Amino acid sequence: MMLLAQPALRGGREDEQNSSFLPGAISSSRRRLPVQMEEERAPAAGAGSGRARRCGFVVWLHGLGDCGRANEFIAEHFSAAAFRDTRWAFPTAPTAAVTCNRGALMPSWFDIHDAPITSKSVRDEEDVLRAVQIVHTMIDREIAAGTNPEDVLVFGLSQGGALSIASVLTYPRTLGGCAVFSGFLPFDSSSFAARVTDDAKKTPVLWIHGDADSLIPIQEGRDGVKFLQGLGMACEFKVYDRLGHTLAPYELEYCERWASENILSEHGEEGLKLKKGGLPGSKFLGGVFSCFSK
Repeated sequence: MMLLAQPALRGGREDEQNSSFLPGAISSSRRRLPVQMEEERAPAAGAGSGRARRCGFVVWLHGLGDCGRANEFIAEHFSAAAFRDTRWAFPTAPTAAVTCNRGALMPSWFDIHDAPITSKSVRDEEDVLRAVQIVHTMIDREIAAGTNPEDVLVFGLSQGGALSIASVLTYPRTLGGCAVFSGFLPFDSSSFAARVTDDAKKTPVLWIHGDADSLIPIQEGRDGVKFLQGLGMACEFKVYDRLGHTLAPYELEYCERWASENILSEHGEEGLKLKKGGLPGSKFLGGVFSCFSK
């Protein structure tokens, strides 16, 4: 079996059934085909008219071996008023050889050398930064069309989650937020910290992880949140019991609430309170990792 991040939503908290790493021989070359850009809706009129606007732009980054079009249904799970006029983009990663999958060609944002992902796993920072540029280009285009940067959100699953946090940390402006689902830091944190811009540190982050994830263990989530907190960033860590390397409906529901109440609000007193205190039943971590059950 190979690492193929499946976007299919499951009602329960089964462990991975169709997704696993297959460590293999390092491929001799890494051939890339161009990224495929899925169709986006045109920006709404008046997109840059001010913070009273409650719509935004979301980039969803899929996992290894997946494609953007197969993830488009995810937008249907964000039906709150704050997302009523939101434009979504679901890009597909370039096709490339993946080392941990014995050099097999598949959609991949960057190479993954071994598995499961741990602190000792090889991180190809230059490969990651090439993928980051794809995301930055999409964000730049949306902002140039009139969207306020603070109305731009970047979400991602698995490898896409790793790319989402790398993209937000290196973007030169403060964005509306970043949500990492079962992701990891795709870089050496000790050297990458210098690349993080001061404005990027103001972007709030939601990191969701399952404590039964055997492909990207929960420790990767803890390490990621610890790194972000070390930068002084606001990062909420949401852990689900018995959740493996998969995407469940309740994760998206929680993300919708987090984004609606903590990011896409009109920044009144309630919005400021939520930024400091998190959602009801949750907490922003100040050096303490809390587990939550649904």
